[in-house]
Amino acid sequence: MSLEWLWAQPLSSIAVFAALAALSVMMLTVVLFKLIQFSRMGLGRQKQAEGILDDWLNGRPDEAQRKAGSAQSVLGRVLAAVMSGLRARPSDPAYGEELARQAALVELAQLGTRMRLLEAVVQMAPMLGLLGTVIGMIDAFSNLALSQEVTDPRLLANGIWTALTTTAAGLAIALIAYFIGTWLEGRIEDERLSIEMVISAAIHGRVTKAAR
Repeated sequence: MSLEWLWAQPLSSIAVFAALAALSVMMLTVVLFKLIQFSRMGLGRQKQAEGILDDWLNGRPDEAQRKAGSAQSVLGRVLAAVMSGLRARPSDPAYGEELARQAALVELAQLGTRMRLLEAVVQMAPMLGLLGTVIGMIDAFSNLALSQEVTDPRLLANGIWTALTTTAAGLAIALIAYFIGTWLEGRIEDERLSIEMVISAAIHGRVTKAAR
């Protein structure tokens, strides 16, 4: 898309293109933020959690709690909470479970931040594309109405080009945001399931292979 072609468009069309560009920038910003956040919070470090659980279930609670306290991961922090509760009240496992669930809620709330922005992009981008379509068609037919050369297809070309371009751009942005949002939500859901499993394992133990 050349600058000459862009400046030849009416202000309404330029505004639609600018809004679509802003949505693209917002989407990329959110994706980068989430990737950095997931890395810093230690999302998906299940092997580390398995090592902590091994120490805890094999009679090494001090070592397990030390590892959990120094672990830079979501699962490590949840395990630290559940083990603290179980050691503080050995006869009341519900207390340790409650502390773990509170820690899990805090972690999951942080993981879910900014996800609604991606949902907004998915909803807004096609609507902006449709708005661009309407504006392009209005521009095309207004040019045709003001011209004496009703058979000249060039009178419609500019408006139709604007209409098709904004529609395609809006749909493309929405699809990309949808697939990225689904992938990020999937990672958060996997972590939520892992949290539930490590809490249960820390309190009740693991299911043995024979039981499986």
